[in-house]
Amino acid sequence: MSDQIKYVLDEENIPKSWYNLNADFPTPMPPVLHPGTHQPVGPSDLEPLFPMELILQEVATERYIEIPEPVRDVFRMWRPAPLIRARRLEQALGTPAKIYFKYEGVSPAGSHKPNTAVPQAWYNKQAGIKKLSTETGAGQWGSSLAFAGSLFGLDVLVFQVRVSYDQKPYRRALMETYGARCIASPSNETDSGRAILEKNPNSPGSLGIAISEAVEVAAKNPDIKYALGSVLNHVMLHQTIIGEEAIKQFELAGDDPDVVIGCAGGGSNFAGLAFPFLGLQLRGGRKRRIIAVEPAACPTLTRGTYAYDFGDTAHLTPLVKMHTLGSTFMPPGFHAGGLRYHGMSGMVSHAYELGLIEARAYKQVGCFEAGVQFARTEGIVPAPESTHAVRCAIDEALRCKEEGKSETILFNLSGHGHFDMQAYINYFEGKLVDQDYDEADLATALAGLPAVAA
Repeated sequence: MSDQIKYVLDEENIPKSWYNLNADFPTPMPPVLHPGTHQPVGPSDLEPLFPMELILQEVATERYIEIPEPVRDVFRMWRPAPLIRARRLEQALGTPAKIYFKYEGVSPAGSHKPNTAVPQAWYNKQAGIKKLSTETGAGQWGSSLAFAGSLFGLDVLVFQVRVSYDQKPYRRALMETYGARCIASPSNETDSGRAILEKNPNSPGSLGIAISEAVEVAAKNPDIKYALGSVLNHVMLHQTIIGEEAIKQFELAGDDPDVVIGCAGGGSNFAGLAFPFLGLQLRGGRKRRIIAVEPAACPTLTRGTYAYDFGDTAHLTPLVKMHTLGSTFMPPGFHAGGLRYHGMSGMVSHAYELGLIEARAYKQVGCFEAGVQFARTEGIVPAPESTHAVRCAIDEALRCKEEGKSETILFNLSGHGHFDMQAYINYFEGKLVDQDYDEADLATALAGLPAVAA
């Protein structure tokens, strides 16, 4: 048997189309609703925030959507990303399982996020937009949009969740290096930010609050559009380049995954890897176990309610039916900032409701333990978010060891942790603790879900 480690495609094999799971769902997704009328939104409702091409992708039902050539040209800077066999980790675990990971940390920004930042920036540029506003948690999305903005001459304004703004100064420096302006959220620059600070001057912030600020800026300024790094259908679409590449790479490896794993906050890197494999299954291919892994301190799929909810705290966004902890839910300030979002992508939520995927929640200390083991065997320090996928992959490999099964496990290593080393310092110093959400706060947030007729 070959002892090959890396499976690398040539640039000419960068996928030419994105895959749209909406074409293969056995039942259609519930519509997105207008927050005022509770009627399905139309393109005109979304025009203040997004260029028309992205709006059309948001509601698209065709199976494949062509990737514009200028976008594919930028992708050549780092794509196709490698598929890597984690042979040293397998040996350390003594497992008969084969472990592969798709490594998205090779992008200039160090994560999977440029896969959607680049096309979003390009479509806005084509529409004549000159400035974008957005939010970011850990900073991976903010730095990716800043990178994309620098390529296409767009100004980028980033509202970064306050706790991550303070924890990750180097992410902020990266955004500024690419030319973006980064503001701690909640801020005094928006009505929604000022309202939060009036109630709690020391608010640690949340992605829901940061989204409110970014959406408000775009809605009030016709020359500014909003860009979102996860959750929405067009973001899931753009990320499927990950899984489309992985399918080709497994053909090179002469293998095929039995278990597909991704960490999940808003759902984009999980969907990017999993949806193309799920599409194969829905079109008559073999069944696999597909696992979304989330933090126990913000357990959207495993603890949330499937209901219509706002995507932001100030209730400026349309209503999406999703697994949610409530738009006012404030997760504790754990280090996987990119997973601290109250809701899950509508597409991922729909797949979960249909029983097509599994969900699992992990506490952060066990995840960092897995991240350190991975670094010491495979040499890559995972982002705190990605350690959740590593933890699950290790647990699945150990299950195979107990059962004597040689299954093939694939996970998405969605980014490196080079800008997150303070979290690892805290782990080694014993300062990293497993934090639980407040049950009373969760109950209050869920009680405030909007009343939408079934």
